[in-house]
Parts: sequence; structure tokens; C-alpha cells
Amino acid sequence: MSQNQDIANILDDMLKKAKAKGADAADAVAATAISLSHEQRLGKMESLERSEAHDLGLRVIIGKSQAIVSSNDWKEKALDELVDRAISMAKTVPEDPYIGLADPDMLFTGDVPDYETFDPEEPSAETLVERAKTCENAALAVEGVTNSEGASASWSSADIFMAASNGFSAGFKSSSSSVGVSVIAGEGTGMETDYDYSSKVWGSDLADPAEVGKSAGDRAIKKLNPRKGPTIQAPVIFDTRVSMRMVGSLLGAINGSSIARGTSFLKDSLNTQVMNKAITLKEDPHRLRGYGSKAFDAEGLPTNQKNIVDEGMLTTWIMDLRTARQLGMESTGNASRGAASAPSPSTTNTYIEAGELSPEELIKDIKSGFYVTSIMGHGANMITGDYSQGAAGFWIEDGEIVYPVNEMTIAGNLKDMFLEMTPANNLTFRYGTDAPTLRIEGMTIAGA
Repeated sequence: MSQNQDIANILDDMLKKAKAKGADAADAVAATAISLSHEQRLGKMESLERSEAHDLGLRVIIGKSQAIVSSNDWKEKALDELVDRAISMAKTVPEDPYIGLADPDMLFTGDVPDYETFDPEEPSAETLVERAKTCENAALAVEGVTNSEGASASWSSADIFMAASNGFSAGFKSSSSSVGVSVIAGEGTGMETDYDYSSKVWGSDLADPAEVGKSAGDRAIKKLNPRKGPTIQAPVIFDTRVSMRMVGSLLGAINGSSIARGTSFLKDSLNTQVMNKAITLKEDPHRLRGYGSKAFDAEGLPTNQKNIVDEGMLTTWIMDLRTARQLGMESTGNASRGAASAPSPSTTNTYIEAGELSPEELIKDIKSGFYVTSIMGHGANMITGDYSQGAAGFWIEDGEIVYPVNEMTIAGNLKDMFLEMTPANNLTFRYGTDAPTLRIEGMTIAGA
């Protein structure tokens, strides 16, 4: 019997017991995970670890009340106690009129497509050690790099299976490999640090560790001898390292939970222009080898590709079943959950489409401006849209990057920023939430 069939039988047995003990409905998720990681510094091994874990979560619904319990003990006695505890809790918690499983005719059916989210080749410990060593050595070889904060390489896999009393039963596998390093350039009070890394679903898709290391070293060198830029109202360029945070701010503002609570500055903006017409924001949960690609969400509904923002127009909220019911709408198939948590809305493989101009073309007409490569803190007010962040990067003069700057602040309002946003043509899929280099006009920049 396969592992998935064993897990399916365990979950099915739990659901039957929950129903027999008074649950009107129930669902469950089981996850098994393996991880292998290595860390070193200056060529000396600091850790080499392998871990295996499994977790199981059960949600029971009685009337309009629900309870969620989880356990990493999968013995029959422990799971029986888990069912009893969930039933007892569900009988005492307050009612929630919006909870409930999906109707059977809403569920994903058929064979689960292979989106190549699982790399079956587990790397050896020696492979991880060699990746980290190559990466760190390449970084230290960059002239001006004086120390290392450490290099690492890792691999992990997860096997997820879900089942519910409405008839849903399916699972999928995922994996991830990574390599990276952080180094220091300069000496004394003039030291600067930077990093680079590569992370992919399949190990064979990783960037060359030597290139990753060299990039980290080059980045650290470029930050030496920073200044403070002036205080000015001017264009800001967001490097791809930070541009995806603009996507995250938009997604947070249109999350169904925020909309249902009325705590978003975009709560009245559905089917209106919220971004520059040059911006199309897509979600593609079916992308091959994409982080988190999946055919169904955490409530068993089919996932779908969609333009969340289509040429500047906001087309949808991001909803699970509960928030959709609150808003009098239908779920967008965006539920996610952990073993110990209820479903909530989130996205998968979301990105701003590439524009037509290169990053250099975005910069060339800027008389004075700020090229941002790092942002500190979380300075976005999601109720008002007010935005203020500490930042570092490079100063732009007459269309050229001229010197590094730090201890800067950038400020504006997200509503205005989204409308003044222009994408470059250098989109790469790196983080799961991605964007090309972005230009935003008229931000307040505070420096010296």
C-alpha cells in the first residue's frame, strides 16, 4: 500500500469517527516533511542537519461552530483522542455563520495534474557541502570582500494530503533546493554587507553556486562608502529584490479577510482602476515548477489562472469560502491552511507582467532619484494606504547610478504609488510573489 493510501485511510477513518460522534461536517490535512541543510563559515562546517516531521490537523463543524486540533502523534489512540477533543471544543466555541465546507459540486475532481512541483532526487550531504563551499569561495574571491557571514545550502520536500466529509480526497508533493551566502566588504567602520542566493523547486534549476557567490561579493563591494542622499520629491526605482513587496502590499489590501472587516484602503475599489494601465497582475497556480503550484486549494476547490489586476483595473478580491460568504460572492479558490489553522485567503505564483522598457531606460530620464535595493521594517498602513519605509540603495543623477546611499526614508501613499507605477522588462520568477524592476513617480525621499 502506498504512503498516500495509508494517509488517505487514516484521514477517512478520522472523518468517519468525527461524524459518528456528532460532527455535522469535518475535514483534515496531513503533512509529512523532510529537510536537509548545511551551513558553513570561512570554510568550516557549522551545521549539517536532517529532519523528518509529520503533522495532522482535524477540523470539525457542529452547527455553525468549528474547532481545529492538530497532532504529530499518528497512533490510533492519539488520533481517537484528537477526534474527542475536537468534538468537545466545537460544542463550546461561539458560532460563526460563515463557516462550512464546499458543496460537492464545487470540488476539484479527476486526476491531479503534474505541475512538476516535486524533484524526486534528494541531494547527498556531500552535494550540499560542495554547493555552499563553492558559493562562499567565489564570494571571498571578489577583491575587497574581507569576511563571510556564512554560506548555506538546503533541500526539503513535503507531501500534503487532504480529505473532507463532502467527498474530497487528494494530495500533492513539493520540494525546494537553495544555496546562498552573505559576505562583508571593507574594514572597520566602513564595512558593508550583502548577500545573494538561488532557490528553486528542482535542484537542477539552481543557479551556479559560483555565480551566486560572485554576485554577493559584487553587491557588497558596490555598497562601500555610502552617503546620505538629499531630501527631495523624485522618482524611486525599486530593484527586483524589493519590488515584489509592492505586490504584497496590493495583495494584502485586496485579501477577502481585510475587505470583509472593512480594514483596507481599497475596500471600495473593486472593478475600478487601482494601478497604472501598464500594470497587469497575474496569479498562475498551474505554472510548471512554480512555488506552491497546485490544482486545488485548501478547501478542495479548483485553482485557476487569473488577472487580479488587468491593465490597471482591479477585477477580484482574494477569497476563500468564508470570506466569500461574508461578501456575498463566490470563492476564488484561494484558500490555504496549516494543520493547526482554519482556511484563509492567500495567493500562489503571483506576479506583475514585464513591461516594455529595460531598467536602464526607466532610469535614463531621471535627473535626481533613488534606486532602492533594500527596505527595512514594515511601514505600510493598510487602512489608510500611508507608506513610509527605511531604505538603502544608490543615488541616481542625470540618468546614471552614481553612488551608494543608506539611512534613507521613502514615503507616499500606496493608492498614488500604484497609479504611478511603471514596470521594466526584466521579470524573473524567484520568490513566488514576483515583479520586475518598478519605477514610481513623485515619492518623498528623505536623507541628509
